[in-house]
Amino acid sequence: MAEPEFYHVPVLPEAVVEGLNIQPGGQYLDATAGGGGHSRLILEADPTVRVVAVDQDAAAIAATQANLAEFGDRVSLWHGNFADFNPAGNLFNGVLADLGVSSVQLDVGDRGFSFRQTAPLDMRMDPRQDLTAADIVNHWDETELANLIYTYGEERLSRRIARKIVDQRPWQTTTDLAEAISYCVPRSYRYGRIHPATRTFQALRIAVNQELKVLETLLKVAPSWLTPGGRLVIISFHSLEDRLVKHTLKDALDLKVITKKPVIATETEVGQNPRARSAKLRVAERVVAL
Repeated sequence: MAEPEFYHVPVLPEAVVEGLNIQPGGQYLDATAGGGGHSRLILEADPTVRVVAVDQDAAAIAATQANLAEFGDRVSLWHGNFADFNPAGNLFNGVLADLGVSSVQLDVGDRGFSFRQTAPLDMRMDPRQDLTAADIVNHWDETELANLIYTYGEERLSRRIARKIVDQRPWQTTTDLAEAISYCVPRSYRYGRIHPATRTFQALRIAVNQELKVLETLLKVAPSWLTPGGRLVIISFHSLEDRLVKHTLKDALDLKVITKKPVIATETEVGQNPRARSAKLRVAERVVAL
């Protein structure tokens, strides 16, 4: 049987199940459903649990519905950004957020997340929103672009790259932009460990989808969605996210940090699922605030 189009292997599966401390009859929120991989792990952990699966990507919601159809009414779907989710008074025994872009979104050419194939400069996780990566690279001024690339991409050559973007615009495709960035940096940088456009593309994606802003909102409101003893599990994929998660969990009066250090993938998992290489999982538990 062929795999569903929006299928992806969930990262850190054992750590997710252990971190959520799944309880019989519990209710769980998968705030980034993707293709439903993590939701399936939760549902399979106990036959009496229920899951609310959230995603802002309509294709992901459709895939989750298809992939989890066997679980019937134990699964509820909500289409939208997790920062806008309203639990309507319901409390969860656990909330999971697997941040960043999914493997499927990277692999689907017309989404524009990757420069490994030619695509429009889009990068919207929710196609209903207006701002695209093309809007940013073609209309923001050089200083704004440099600051964006430096802040969200942690790119030390941000000014040089921003100047190149402004000098040669308009830009239409991912590959044209990536190639221009590659040839505007020093030769030694061009053949480094990662492609020289990687950090710029990360910065554009974060800006288009307001990823850090919505993460801040989730970290602020998620504790109020948890029952006492309920668990918040966050998987991040770059240092900006992980620092924000680490410090917010540590400073929250209504949370107790369970993971003193982030859980990372084993070499075996990385070999089977390369996306897991940069994943960091942190867990906190709801307590009564002092």
